[in-house]
Amino acid sequence: MISKADKVKRAKKHFNVGSADMSHGEKRIIDIDGKRIGIFNVHGEYYALHDRCPHMAGSLCGGPVTGTALESSHGEFVYGKEGELIRCGWHGWEFEIATGQCLVDQRTRAKTYAVTVEEDALVLHI
Repeated sequence: MISKADKVKRAKKHFNVGSADMSHGEKRIIDIDGKRIGIFNVHGEYYALHDRCPHMAGSLCGGPVTGTALESSHGEFVYGKEGELIRCGWHGWEFEIATGQCLVDQRTRAKTYAVTVEEDALVLHI
């Protein structure tokens, strides 16, 4: 997986996408160069995903920011990763916001972009 620093270095375009005043679990959906991109705050870190679910090409970022059931002992229900996942509104596939990794198919990943904070502004690197 490519690191955030490498994504910033490789980016050809940089866009100021608003102030860095989003709370944990909050998202913004923006249009940049004909692409819809979701910007997310996960525990104070900012991430961006292309608003296209790799499963069936639906709007990924329009779905809820959520958590999921975690592995646990038999008969025990443990909910975790609250605010760290996005669930596609079409078929319910869940993706890690930070990495784009799909939870149900390890071969599937949503497109991610680097986001940095510069002078209290969010900068998207495409």
